Amino acid sequence: MSTVGKRPAASPRELTRMSDRISFIYLERCTIHRADNALTAEDADGIIHIPSATIGTLLLGPGTRVTHQAMSVLGDSGAGVVWVGEQGVRFYSGGRSLTRSSALVEAQARLWANRRTRLDVARTMYRMRFPGEDPSSLSRHELLGREGRRVKDSYREQASLAGLTWNGRHYVPGDFDSGDTVNQAVTAAAQCMYGIAQTTVSALGCAPGLGFIHSGHELAFVLDIADLYKVEVAIPVAFEVAAQSPDDVGSRTRRAIRDRVNDIGLLKRCVNDVKQLLLPDSQRDPADPDTDHVTLQSDHGMNIESGRNYAQDFDW
Repeated sequence: MSTVGKRPAASPRELTRMSDRISFIYLERCTIHRADNALTAEDADGIIHIPSATIGTLLLGPGTRVTHQAMSVLGDSGAGVVWVGEQGVRFYSGGRSLTRSSALVEAQARLWANRRTRLDVARTMYRMRFPGEDPSSLSRHELLGREGRRVKDSYREQASLAGLTWNGRHYVPGDFDSGDTVNQAVTAAAQCMYGIAQTTVSALGCAPGLGFIHSGHELAFVLDIADLYKVEVAIPVAFEVAAQSPDDVGSRTRRAIRDRVNDIGLLKRCVNDVKQLLLPDSQRDPADPDTDHVTLQSDHGMNIESGRNYAQDFDW
């Protein structure tokens, strides 16, 4: 039996790219083990095997137990793990970044640290959510007001299409059952989107707390990214599911979101959107982002070669 110290380090080249993974898998009332480099989910009906490297996010619902070795392989494969339930989504575990490059997080920090560029990114996000509008002259407060109006309009539109009565968004944190059927569906859809966004942000090596619209929360950037797809994906699916039946609305919404996300290739699009927001193609280093490329910071914004001693450059 091989020891931990003798195991070869996994390379990002051996891992499935984030954009090619299954968006999320939801499990409940089972025990999750590890079998080689796969997961096993065992319940009263038997055992199923799940290749860990193909998972984007693993959503663990009520009644799940997970072993240390299962969490280890999920971390090695770069998958995210989110415990979900009536308390909402909490991101308790994240796999390592699937890239060796710090280019994206450095670009994110530069954009975030300057008020002007931070507002530019917020305007770009609004433009992505609502094509056809020009927010280039809007202040941050005006952006928030217009976004709020568009989301309210979307709720009313989807309610009309689904033939449902909509009395507004009502959600009490920690009390999933306090909302009506459609509000429960909207909450469940949002949970799924947060899980997908969190794992994408982590897999790309970005800083979850440096948001351009949301602020003051450790997952501010995650909330920014999840909201990009709220009006297009989360709200329509939630109303469609709620219109079908009030029974088991949480699990049915999760399945419907999973199918819609896979049908439209949202995971790949989410990866591309984050990259384009932070580091457009024109600014991207053509070098392979998965290779080790460590430099040292010198004066005047210059980076110099690492792996050598620079003492001989100075007359001490």
